[in-house]
Amino acid sequence: MNPIAIENAHTSGVYAKRNLVIVRGKGALVWDEQGREYVDCAAGHGVANLGHSHPKVVAALREQAEKIITCPEMFYNPARAALLEKLTAFAPDGMERVFLSNSGTEAVEAAFKFARYSTGRTEIIAAMRGFHGRTMGALSATWNKKYRQPFQPLIPDVHHVPYNKLERLDAAVSEKTAAVILEVVQGEGGVNPGTAEYLRGAQEICRQRGALFILDEVQTGFGRTGRMFALEHHDLQPDILCVAKSLGGGVPIGATLLGERVRELHPGLHGSTFGGNPLSAAAGVAALDALVEEDLPRRAAEMGAYLMGELHRLESPLIREVRGLGLMIGIELKQKVAPYLAALQEHGVLALNAGMNVIRLLPPLVITREHVDRVVQALEETLRNAE
Repeated sequence: MNPIAIENAHTSGVYAKRNLVIVRGKGALVWDEQGREYVDCAAGHGVANLGHSHPKVVAALREQAEKIITCPEMFYNPARAALLEKLTAFAPDGMERVFLSNSGTEAVEAAFKFARYSTGRTEIIAAMRGFHGRTMGALSATWNKKYRQPFQPLIPDVHHVPYNKLERLDAAVSEKTAAVILEVVQGEGGVNPGTAEYLRGAQEICRQRGALFILDEVQTGFGRTGRMFALEHHDLQPDILCVAKSLGGGVPIGATLLGERVRELHPGLHGSTFGGNPLSAAAGVAALDALVEEDLPRRAAEMGAYLMGELHRLESPLIREVRGLGLMIGIELKQKVAPYLAALQEHGVLALNAGMNVIRLLPPLVITREHVDRVVQALEETLRNAE
């Protein structure tokens, strides 16, 4: 079997494929079909916070699969109940209700629906360079025209303002605004951290004008930035919190957490066939347990500081800026990064882009110092060879 030939023959065509067949992963490493090893700083676009095939998640999946795999939310289920209890225990105060789905974009779609329902308003304010998903509602709040233009007209009353400019947000939010949605750190938009002044100011503007404050922590959640949620860096209290990616330890899952300012919801208002299925729920419980038992948020803070320090020591005229939070790091270059990502792959490191000129590193939180050093060495050699 030739996976590349088969996928090329039958894939939809919407993915830019790299010429690499990944067959196995463990911790922060993955291996291709030839047995070559790579340090995985893509981590499934930030899904593999625990690393690949974490034994606690594998065991939970095996055990749950032998009991029951699917159980819709019209019935109660102990795996789902355990996840809801554990997830809300980690959430900001007052977030006692959760809508479970399958992905980050679904978590955002639910947030928009609940915000419009709760406020009776329609307008959504989002940030330039923000990314919130590819389904029609979430896509409407996503900034990049490359994603948006082929599908216009999108949903109405969604507007974008510059990120980290509080005065522009202040001018945009009105009595028509149902919600403001922001990322604590913009991921796809270039790994841009929001300032405490901006994020706290956005929250206060929403409170004053009756809009709901939505935080998209799909990529930043569950230890990635050095805290369980990135909002903890700034003592934020959102009305709605969207999470997904690493919550399931690699299994698809999304969740929309609801605060006290969200109106009471009634049956039939929203739904998801696979949302809250026992298999994903069991994986989520195991993933949260592992995050705590292995103290991975603290590890992300420590390893992120070490990696940032090593990157700042790189002396390359190609680097414009290194920025990030925890183990969510962007290296902005003065050139397009596509050739450098290919060269890094040849050096045994898998990385992502964040826009045209930012290399994004999202390694598993279990990454070792030895593997961090390999990443830095590969970057140094890649940039030196390009000068």
